[in-house]
Order: sequence, then structure tokens, then C-alpha cells
Amino acid sequence: MKNIKEVLDEIITHNSVVLFMKGSINFPLCGFSGKAVKLLRNCGVSNIYCVNVLEDDRIRQGIKDYSNWPTIPQLYINSEFIGGVDIMSELYDNGELKNILNSVKNENQE
Repeated sequence: MKNIKEVLDEIITHNSVVLFMKGSINFPLCGFSGKAVKLLRNCGVSNIYCVNVLEDDRIRQGIKDYSNWPTIPQLYINSEFIGGVDIMSELYDNGELKNILNSVKNENQE
């Protein structure tokens, strides 16, 4: 059985856009997760790999340790930790989130 760091490494490196959240893309279970999904959708992202941290306590705590970030949701783009919903909101407001996500779309099309 893989340790939690190996599991998280695999998820993060094999998916361009990963959102660790409470609930699912179609049914967020907290306001912060809902806002994160809304920001990504507003940027035109359709290929979000969602991990519901409520389904596995190892992942719920493991992702906090992995990123050294205490809150959920957490966003990873191209294996890079972006941050929580507060940072996502800042990046969205100044247009950077859309630019980062557009580079992912372009990479996937090449």
C-alpha cells in the first residue's frame, strides 16, 4: 500500500488542474469549495480533477501536511501549489488565474 505522500504525488503530477475540496465539483459541501469551483469555471476550466477530502481522512490531513497549508480547498496547477480560495480570489481579481489556466489549456492542445 502506498503512503499518503505517494498517493498525493501521483494525483498532483498526473492531472493538470487538481482541486482538493469538500464535496464535488457539482455539489460543493462548503462555501469556500463552492467559491473555488466558481472561480475555476469563470476562467473556462472544464478539466478539473476534484478530490473530495471528506471521503478519506488520510487525504484530508495529508494534503495539509503535503502543502504546509492549513485549509481546504487547495488548488494545484501543473503540479504547482497555487493556494487556497483566498489566493485564488486574488489571482482571479487581477487576471492572473485565467492566464495560468490558459497556459494549461494551450499545453493540453499541443
